[in-house]
Amino acid sequence: MSLSIWFSLFTICLLGAISPGPSLAMVIKHSLAGGRANGLATSWAHATGIGLYALLSMLGLAVIFHQFPLLFHAISYAGAAYLAYLGVNALRSKGGIAAKLESGTPVSVFQSAKEGFLVSILSPKIALFFAALFSPFVAEVHQISGKMLMVATPWLVDGLWYTLIACLLSNARFLEKLRSQAMWIDRLSGLALIFLALYILTTI
Repeated sequence: MSLSIWFSLFTICLLGAISPGPSLAMVIKHSLAGGRANGLATSWAHATGIGLYALLSMLGLAVIFHQFPLLFHAISYAGAAYLAYLGVNALRSKGGIAAKLESGTPVSVFQSAKEGFLVSILSPKIALFFAALFSPFVAEVHQISGKMLMVATPWLVDGLWYTLIACLLSNARFLEKLRSQAMWIDRLSGLALIFLALYILTTI
């Protein structure tokens, strides 16, 4: 893979990672509720979902979606339902950040990792990103080493970006300020997740 092709791929992956959405909300939620370990678990589980999509793109994700549109619709509906579920829970503070902090209930690292993975693997936005923007690079790369780099790049970019977010959020002073606003963060993240779920349903 030439440096120019890799840099173009890197730039697209970075822009995709830093765009705000449910992934960012999820990392913020778990960094706030459980601290740095939970934030990192969410970040790298999310990146694993990204890496899986990159691998599927190497196997022809765009062709798969074209031949089996029901598969893409199933991912979209499942993703919308999952986001709506998380949003309603956050609004009601049932399992949300505020409820867990008030009750002293610890958030397990496994739970953080599970939600991080699900929010990436069930996201139609991410599926479309790889089908539309990532797949064209596949035709440019033929060597096994280049293909491995193509899978590793989005995985590393996503994981490192959200690692940075988790580390910034887990700063002791900053974390206490955020936790004092836990109820408002629950409400805002809940509304954002429900809005995203509705948006997905209207664009399927």
